[in-house]
Amino acid sequence: MAEEEEHLQRLRSKATELFIREEWKASIEAYSLFITLCTQKLSDSHPNQTHLQKLRRSLCIALCNRAEARSKQKDFHCALQDCDRALELDATHFKTLLCKGKILLCLHRYSTALECFRTAMLDDENSECVSGYLERCKGLELLSRTGCLDLSDWVVNGFRGKVQELAEHIGAVEIKKSEISGRGLFATKNIDSGSVMLVTKATAMERSIIMGGVQDLSEDAQLAMWKNFIDKVCDFVGKCPKTRGLINRLSCGDNEDELEVPDVGLFRPESVERDGFEVGIDMVKLVGILDVNSLTEDAVSANVLRRGNDCYCVGLWLLPSFINHSCCPNARRLHVGDYLVVHASKDMKAGEEVTFGYFDPLCGLSKRKEMAMNWGIHCKCKRCRFEGEVFGKQEVREIEIGLERGMDVGGVVFKLEEQMKRWKVRGKEKGYLRASFWAAYSEAYRSERAMKRWGRRIPAVEAVVDSITDVVGGDHRLLKMLMEELKKNGGGVVEREKVFKMAREVFGKVAKKQAMKTLLELCIGD
Repeated sequence: MAEEEEHLQRLRSKATELFIREEWKASIEAYSLFITLCTQKLSDSHPNQTHLQKLRRSLCIALCNRAEARSKQKDFHCALQDCDRALELDATHFKTLLCKGKILLCLHRYSTALECFRTAMLDDENSECVSGYLERCKGLELLSRTGCLDLSDWVVNGFRGKVQELAEHIGAVEIKKSEISGRGLFATKNIDSGSVMLVTKATAMERSIIMGGVQDLSEDAQLAMWKNFIDKVCDFVGKCPKTRGLINRLSCGDNEDELEVPDVGLFRPESVERDGFEVGIDMVKLVGILDVNSLTEDAVSANVLRRGNDCYCVGLWLLPSFINHSCCPNARRLHVGDYLVVHASKDMKAGEEVTFGYFDPLCGLSKRKEMAMNWGIHCKCKRCRFEGEVFGKQEVREIEIGLERGMDVGGVVFKLEEQMKRWKVRGKEKGYLRASFWAAYSEAYRSERAMKRWGRRIPAVEAVVDSITDVVGGDHRLLKMLMEELKKNGGGVVEREKVFKMAREVFGKVAKKQAMKTLLELCIGD
C-alpha cells in the first residue's frame, strides 16, 4: 500500500514538473498514467474517507492540469471532457472552472463560458483573477449576438498594435437549395448595404511572405503552402469531431444537387457535438473539399486590413463556403487576422441569395466566361443571359475591336451610350454593360484629353458609378473613382456622403466616420 502511494506521488510530481516546464505532450502522458492509476484505486473499496477524499482531490487537480495541457495543444474537445470529469469530482473547483471557461472562450461558446466564470467568481479569494475574463466574455457575447464591430481605434492607429478581439457571429442567414449551384446562403430578412452578416474564424490558415505580388510566389512555394495548409486542417479535424463533421458537409465539387442542406444552427459555436459528427473523413475527399472551398486574401471580392502587402494567405472558413458566385454579387468579405467578416455590398431583400464575385465583375462577358471555365462554373445569371444576346450584335463587336486597336476611349464610351439609347437599354441592363466596359469608362474619366473632347457628350462619373453599383455592389475601383472626382471638383455634403456610403459597401460597417476617412487613405488613397 505504501509503495503504491509512493509510486503515485512520484508520478504526480513528474507530471507537475513537466507541466510547469510547459512540456505539454510529455505532461499529458504522465498525467494520463496517474489518472488511470488513481481511478483504479478509487474503484477499490476505501473505508478511510479521509484517504478517499485525498485521492479524489488529487484526481481532480490532475484532470484540470491535463485539460490545461491539452488546451495548449489545441485539443479542446478532450480538454473539455477532462474539465467535466474534474467538476464531477468537485463542482466548485476554482482552477477547473477557470480552465473550462478559457477553453469555451477559445471555442467561442460565450454563454457557457460566462456560466463558468460566474460560478468561479463565487470563490471570494480568487474572484479578482476571474473578473477580467468575465468582462471580456460579456463583451464577446454581445458582439456575437449583434455583429456590431468597431475597429475605429485600430484603423486610426494605422493597423498598429493589437486589433480588437472579434467574436463569432451568424446573422440573419440560412442555408437552402440554390438555383445557382447546389446549396447557398440566403438572407432571412432585409439587410442594408454594409451590414455585417457573418464573422467567423478560420478553421486553419497558411501564410507566406512575398516580396512582390502573388505572381512572384514560385510553384514550389505554393505547393509547400498547400501541403502545410492541408496538414493544419488534418491536425485540427483529428482533434475536433464537430469540425470534422462540419467539413464533411462541405462540397467536394461532385453531385452538388444531391447534397443535403444542413441547418445553419450546426455552424453556431454553441452547438455541441452530436452522434452525426463522429464520422471519418478520407484524405482524397478532404483535399477535394479544400480545393473547392478554401479562400485566398487576394480575391476581387476581398479587402485585407493589415499593415503592408507582403503576405499571401490561404484558409478555410466553414459557413462562407456555402456562398456561391454571381456576376452581380451582393456581398464582400473583409480579412482581419484569422477572421473573415462577410457584409452586404448592396441592399438585400429577405430570401435573396448571398453571393460573392469569384472573379472580376467589372470585365466583359468573354473574359468572365474564360474565368468561369477556370473555376468550373457555368454562370446563368440575368447579366450573362442579357449580355449573351447583346455581345452577339455587330455594333458591340465593333466597339470591342475598337478598344483592341487603341480607339479613343472617350469615343468608345460615347458610341456605347448611343447604342444603348437606340436599343432602349434601361435600368439594370444599362448597369450591366457599363460594368462590362468599366475599363474604358475609367480610362476616359481619368484622361484630360478625352474629357476635354467627350466630357459634355458622355454621362457624368456619378451617374455611371451609381448604375454599376446598383448591379455589382460596392467595389474599391468605383470608390477610388468617386474619391478622385471629389478631390478634383471639391463637392459638398451630398458628394462626401456618397463616398462614405460606398466605403461602407466596400469595407462594411466596421468603423466610425472619422476612422473610415483614415481607412480610405490607407486602403484606397494613393
